[in-house]
Amino acid sequence: MRFAFGIIIVGLGMVGLSSCQPNYAELPTFSPERKLLQVVVEVPAGSNHAQRYDTGKKDFVPVRRAGLDHVVEFLPCPGNQGFIPGTRLPSTSMPLQALILAETQPEGTVVEVLPIGLLTLDDNGVLEQVLIAVPARPSQQILPGITSWKALVKQFPSAKEAVGQWFQHQGRMGEIRLVGWKDEKAAEQQVRQAMK
Repeated sequence: MRFAFGIIIVGLGMVGLSSCQPNYAELPTFSPERKLLQVVVEVPAGSNHAQRYDTGKKDFVPVRRAGLDHVVEFLPCPGNQGFIPGTRLPSTSMPLQALILAETQPEGTVVEVLPIGLLTLDDNGVLEQVLIAVPARPSQQILPGITSWKALVKQFPSAKEAVGQWFQHQGRMGEIRLVGWKDEKAAEQQVRQAMK
């Protein structure tokens, strides 16, 4: 009897744990309370290990290339890379990607952000957009007073280069090229277009 009771407890514990796992893909695009854009962190700042949120598994899984976990052969990620829930790009059928310029946040962290720019990449002939953002909460901001693309490139011109280099190094040499940069208005427009 005691053994059977233990199995039930373990089974219930496992069910409880899996049901607590949030489904990040079902989060709203904007936070319900403050109506701010949300980003789910997939790759924490300072990491080189590419990963994505798998909606089927409801978990973060490594990006795989040629059967191996993909590790970006470059400097660590200059921000927290993730996705904007409730969005879908027609070119890739993936959610709109984002990079939050902030201190490292663990995978699965949902951050309210202010869009400041939009990067367009050509990945082997497929155009992809990446929203560049800063945290909406002043206590999370590492670039004080940066709320626009113009302010970023004026006060921190090398940030643009660092971000561009990070994305260019996510593929093999020459696979990914920068198409262009746009401001926060274009970023906000891209979010609206990508909303389901």
